[in-house]
Amino acid sequence: MNIEKRKSGRRFSPGHRRGSCGLSDDTPGDLAEARKLITALAGLVSAAAGEIGDHHARPLRDGLRSLQLAFREASFIKDAPGQGPGEKYTGPVS
Repeated sequence: MNIEKRKSGRRFSPGHRRGSCGLSDDTPGDLAEARKLITALAGLVSAAAGEIGDHHARPLRDGLRSLQLAFREASFIKDAPGQGPGEKYTGPVS
């Protein structure tokens, strides 16, 4: 994989578009991997909510919801409500 350095020193792939969410140009295999990671994150956030309290869990849930919505938008095959990644733990996201 060809990786270049920006002036800031951060590495990026030549195909990376600035401002993209990172999901829209992914291959179906990458979306499958993203589905697994989102589900794992949802399980972690749900399990930790009782320990860290609602005050700290709320921003994590908000970020997770944004990630789930970005996945839904990027996915070619739409999941039924409540069947998307992590929705087993969070409930339907819309």
